[in-house]
Amino acid sequence: MKKKVYQFIFFKLMGWKISGTIAPEIKKCVMIIVPHTSWHDFYLGLFTRGIVGLEMNWVGKKELFQFPFGAYFRWMGGEPLDRKKNENKVDAIAEVFQNKEVFRLAIAPEGTRKKVEEWKTGFYYIAQKANVPIIPVAFDFGKKEVKIFEPFFLTGNKEEDFNNLEKNFIGVVGRVPDFSFVPKK
Repeated sequence: MKKKVYQFIFFKLMGWKISGTIAPEIKKCVMIIVPHTSWHDFYLGLFTRGIVGLEMNWVGKKELFQFPFGAYFRWMGGEPLDRKKNENKVDAIAEVFQNKEVFRLAIAPEGTRKKVEEWKTGFYYIAQKANVPIIPVAFDFGKKEVKIFEPFFLTGNKEEDFNNLEKNFIGVVGRVPDFSFVPKK
């Protein structure tokens, strides 16, 4: 029932579409969501997750998961990140991957909703350390389309991998067009 409501709102009322999907057998991956220009990306992600029907996750500092919002954030796919002394975020998130049977991490490689010229590298090193594919996902406000691309398996050549990943986002326009990520040609 909830899926039908999401579909009605997303497809009929909002006029959006989804192209591509994530194969259910891919239980662990890093989903890079580009461009990230507005808070509107959050509910687009929620609708997409509800329509696709697969568990999708995010991480936040463990303090967010305390009372009164902890249960809600977990229900929304959140996973508390407990950064132990001397442990960096990449290691801590890779450990989450090890401890979960299903973990599809959604992350914005821009690291902000403002204009950036280059992506941050954390998502890459998380995928590398956790030994999981990267699934590019475009929120294209210009075409009102969520595009889910094929899984990308890292080669170990970061520069080449970034160039190949960025090609998925050529011409994609964010909610705030001026903040949209423009891939290098």
